[in-house]
Amino acid sequence: MNRLIVGLFVVFLCASLQAQVNYIHCGNLIDGTSERVKSKQTVIVENNMIKDIVNGFAEVPDTATLIDLSEHYVMPGFIDMHVHIEGESSPGKYSEAFRMEKQDVALRATLYCDRTLKAGFTTVRDMGGSGVNVSLRNAINKGYIPGPRIITAEKAIGTTGGHADPTNGVKDELKGDPGPKEGVINNVEDARKAVRQRYKNGADCIKITATGGVLSVAKDGMGPQFTLEEVKAIVDTANDYGFISAAHAHGAEGMKRAVLGGITTIEHGTFMNTEVMDLMIEHGTYYVPTISAGKFVFEKATNEPFYFPAIIRPKALEVGPQIQETFEKAYKHGVKIAFGTDTGVSPHGDNAKEFKYMVEAGMPEIEAILSATKTASEALRMADTIGSITAGKKADIIAVKSNPLDDITVLQKIDFVMKDGAVYKQ
Repeated sequence: MNRLIVGLFVVFLCASLQAQVNYIHCGNLIDGTSERVKSKQTVIVENNMIKDIVNGFAEVPDTATLIDLSEHYVMPGFIDMHVHIEGESSPGKYSEAFRMEKQDVALRATLYCDRTLKAGFTTVRDMGGSGVNVSLRNAINKGYIPGPRIITAEKAIGTTGGHADPTNGVKDELKGDPGPKEGVINNVEDARKAVRQRYKNGADCIKITATGGVLSVAKDGMGPQFTLEEVKAIVDTANDYGFISAAHAHGAEGMKRAVLGGITTIEHGTFMNTEVMDLMIEHGTYYVPTISAGKFVFEKATNEPFYFPAIIRPKALEVGPQIQETFEKAYKHGVKIAFGTDTGVSPHGDNAKEFKYMVEAGMPEIEAILSATKTASEALRMADTIGSITAGKKADIIAVKSNPLDDITVLQKIDFVMKDGAVYKQ
């Protein structure tokens, strides 16, 4: 009897260790390595990795499963370089910190994670929240909830009264004096400590608010909010810990300091000028436009005057319409562009609307797709694992029924989603 039990256990163990193999027949393949569309390809996925890509529709062995996308256009999973996965804009958002526990934020955010993944975005860079974003990342990585691969900044770093100061707009008796632990800095030593605290708290990257912002409860949305020395201290410390860095920035002077300080990406870039564009090209800085957020805040401020607090509405009306125009100038100038939306300002799951806005501003459809695959993976320093359908990379694969190079809006209706070799939408 004991031998029988042992034998059955060995059989069970061998079966459980057997590789899960999928053969994906792709009618058309945009693999993320070039602008070429390949027809009739087979992608072989073993467990969570892409094992091989072969020409034609390969015969499927008995030990494998066929996924038939022979009538589809197949692409790498998209990467959104700028989301806020914890929340979403609403007229009541500014009181949520006083009404919602972190558990409430986390449970609600599971819906946002699911929507994002099913919209075809298998990786996102979360650009700052309360710290719940770290728990969401961990829960997804452990398989507790479905969602995209999250690269998170944990809490953004700002200055006292600046865009990332969590006590802006709060009554004096409740404000306190937040410091580096909460991501608020005022000198070089604070700057280094704030980065180290993000590391301690489990962040994957660093974000600063190099200028004022639209949605913070403060008047100025353009002016610089860090000295060059503070930016350099943040970036140098981030580099020590292997972090890439991002700078929220609307005004040109704040962008200039961020680029000269060595920042990896500029977010929004609303009033970027030619000097900043030239510096970004010289320093290899990426631009993450977030046209979607600009469109959203302008529409709400125009049509729903009480959607935002009164101090925010003028900034939304000024900044919102400008981002798409800046994107067009930066693209024509040759700045490297990585796809990003600022979703969380705009609704989660609508991320792919950004493709339409990019194409409207003059970027060809295939380049827009590559900005959300190849270029974004390079900006994340993850091009060796994601961003293309290539042997040896993560099996992040999506598909649509019709040709996105003819109509980019079809990317708003994803038919198939695989992340890490697991199918989440079919």
